[in-house]
Amino acid sequence: MDQPTEAHDERPGSGSETLEDGNVEALGKAEIERLGRQRPEILGGWAAEAGFVFAVVASLCMSEYFISGFNIVLPAVAQQLRIPESQRTWPAGVINLTTAALLLPFARLCALYGGRVVFLGGHVWLLIWSVVCGFSRSPVMLIASRAMQGIGASAFLPAGLALLGQTYRPGPRKNLIFSLYGAAACVGFYFGIIMGALTGQLADWTVYFWVGAAFVFAVIVTGFFAIPRHLDHDGRDVRMDWWGLCTIVPGLLLVVYALTDGGNAPDGWRTPYIYVTFIIGGLLLCAAVYVEGWVSAQPLLSADLFRPKYMKRVSAFLFCGFGVFNIFLFYASFYIEDVLGATPLVTAAWFIPLALGGFILAITGGFVLHILPGQILLLVSGLGYVLCVLLFPLIPAQDGSSGLSTSHIYWAYIFPSMVCGTIGIDIAYNVTNVFVTTAMPRRLQATAAGLLVSLGYLGMAFWLGVADLAISTSARSRNNMGLRERYQVGFWTGVGLAGFTLCCALTVRLGRASAELTADEKYELERDAAQQ
Repeated sequence: MDQPTEAHDERPGSGSETLEDGNVEALGKAEIERLGRQRPEILGGWAAEAGFVFAVVASLCMSEYFISGFNIVLPAVAQQLRIPESQRTWPAGVINLTTAALLLPFARLCALYGGRVVFLGGHVWLLIWSVVCGFSRSPVMLIASRAMQGIGASAFLPAGLALLGQTYRPGPRKNLIFSLYGAAACVGFYFGIIMGALTGQLADWTVYFWVGAAFVFAVIVTGFFAIPRHLDHDGRDVRMDWWGLCTIVPGLLLVVYALTDGGNAPDGWRTPYIYVTFIIGGLLLCAAVYVEGWVSAQPLLSADLFRPKYMKRVSAFLFCGFGVFNIFLFYASFYIEDVLGATPLVTAAWFIPLALGGFILAITGGFVLHILPGQILLLVSGLGYVLCVLLFPLIPAQDGSSGLSTSHIYWAYIFPSMVCGTIGIDIAYNVTNVFVTTAMPRRLQATAAGLLVSLGYLGMAFWLGVADLAISTSARSRNNMGLRERYQVGFWTGVGLAGFTLCCALTVRLGRASAELTADEKYELERDAAQQ
């Protein structure tokens, strides 16, 4: 894929055995290809590599578990805790909000204390608050606990991606490992749906959190023994960007809060605390742009992150694409249960194509990323986004006039929508993960990972809030607006966003993810050439 021409780092190397003799020029094409396929020396034997990959891959699995499954168990939770419909987006979306807002600070902590420490600490935090979620007895307690869960995810997600990016060189082996990482999202996604359905229909919803906590504990134990301590840090002089922390984090929280709650406030956007919150958050983000560009010596969001070609467009694609998928996931689960009248277990069964297709795409992606150009893959992903949210609002009303049974509706609309949904999210996830981690030098791996995940989670929280605002605005302008019509507004909002995402894909011309020099090695070659 396209690589950066500016990569400033005094320390070459990718975390694996890039240069045994310290001479980049000695690496011929055959040697680069060999290094791109073999196991990194730092991992030793196959058992060490298996444990390392499992720990990092399972971390994403658990993050997806607590997002997807909660959407399925939410109707049971809302009924027992008496959460009104206007507030249901909060326990579902607040975890994405806190995760997105704190990813960059935790990425900096990875550089300060090492990815291993932050990775394990984030899981311990997630374990604690997952248990607290199970004991929740009020909406406020549940929302607060879910927000705390997001803090744990904001720590281990960039740490995990940084550990993978620092360990594996560009090449087929890295493509395969990142495909396994993407496949874990599908496994965790559907595992969460299954447990949410089982606990929501056959048991108590609290069991959903107990099961998740048990698996998080398993990840902690595995990671403690399997992640090499040599990857902790690289000894550079790194400092926390406190000015950036104090402007970016509250700015993101306040803006997304206003968007999420604006439609449900007593007077909508005319409610004083909504527009005041939005204005303050916007001012803080403006201040963050100034701080990061001209004040901070070591900004959380370095300008070097956006120097690689197409990085800005890939960032926009990620931000909008994840928003489309979250709109699709959130409203699809409610549409299936509330409008079509399916039980939680039937809903889980209907989501099988999304999970199974994602797993297949993630695994096969590792074998085609170095064959097919990234631009083609992103275009296919963009089309998948459009179709997954377009099919649901086209489903005929269940008033007997359509003459279609539930089975016909599933195979004609829901099944292809699920397939398109997994095409959208999984292809995009694989391509962008490999592109971003390959394009960045070692010193920016943790920050790039934080940016990558932050764009996704922030997009999920931000655009779900926009869709909810669109629904609330439409409901205020129309009397007696039914659930089906409300959800249709949410889906049509997703269609518009998906169209913009597809336009972003049209402008990104990424090449193949083949074996090549790392960003640090390319910089060393350029530096040596300049000195001659």
